[in-house]
Amino acid sequence: MPQPSPATQPLLGATEIRRLAEEIGVRPTKTLGQNFVIDGNTIRRIVAAAKVDPAETVLEVGPGLGSLTLGLLDAAARVVAVEIDPVLAAKLPSTVQAFRPDQAANLDVVLSDAMRVTELPAVPTALVANLPYNVAVPVVLHLLEHFPSLNHGLVMVQDEVADRMVAGPGSKTYGVPSVKGAWYSQMRKAGVIGMNVFWPAPKISSGLVEFTRREPPVTRASRQEVFAVIDAAFAQRRKTLRAALAGWAGGAAEAEKYLRIAGVDPSARGEVIDVHAFARIAEAKIPLVA
Repeated sequence: MPQPSPATQPLLGATEIRRLAEEIGVRPTKTLGQNFVIDGNTIRRIVAAAKVDPAETVLEVGPGLGSLTLGLLDAAARVVAVEIDPVLAAKLPSTVQAFRPDQAANLDVVLSDAMRVTELPAVPTALVANLPYNVAVPVVLHLLEHFPSLNHGLVMVQDEVADRMVAGPGSKTYGVPSVKGAWYSQMRKAGVIGMNVFWPAPKISSGLVEFTRREPPVTRASRQEVFAVIDAAFAQRRKTLRAALAGWAGGAAEAEKYLRIAGVDPSARGEVIDVHAFARIAEAKIPLVA
């Protein structure tokens, strides 16, 4: 018999989500930033926007009750779901068995804090996740650092966090998330999701951030050294780089010297320069070896 297409496979709606939550005594918590998607069309939209290849292994962070997990199993060869809540992690396999019995073997559930994960049971090539706003940026940066196999992905985050992640130099929302994200990838906003497709409904819309892995800037400086410059530049973002980097450089005069070597105006602010300029500044401090 022909298999049903992903568009016709059943997904979890409000009734199913509330029933599953009641079965295991779960109420969404603000502490973990839990907002469960209760609209199948939104899941289809997210999966389509993620451009998942049928041969891929997808990493999902915070699967919750499995709304997005089912959609990802329809689109990918394998899903590795990292869940911090032991009750939710224990329930997910049986939900998949009930709704996608022919794909249950394609799911791995890892009970862990995503910020602590450095190994997975399968090598992921894509990240697709509905992330709590308070950990979204650190989680994405951590996973991009520790899993170089992640070539692309799509994350749903609070809309204002999405704007910070994709911002370019000169934008009011440009900052540490923008520059550090640009070290690993090209990021762009792929859409906005309204509040009424979640349970409980959040107080702000969500944004979809799409990313594509790219090579970091060519530099003699390490990632840690470049990130130290980024952190210093934005710790007091209204200051000039000469002043903001004084602590990092060992004085304002030293900061100016490194900035001039890097070809960056010492009177500029961090919010107007790109990741390549930050890399040049970090490199300027490293002595040349004869």
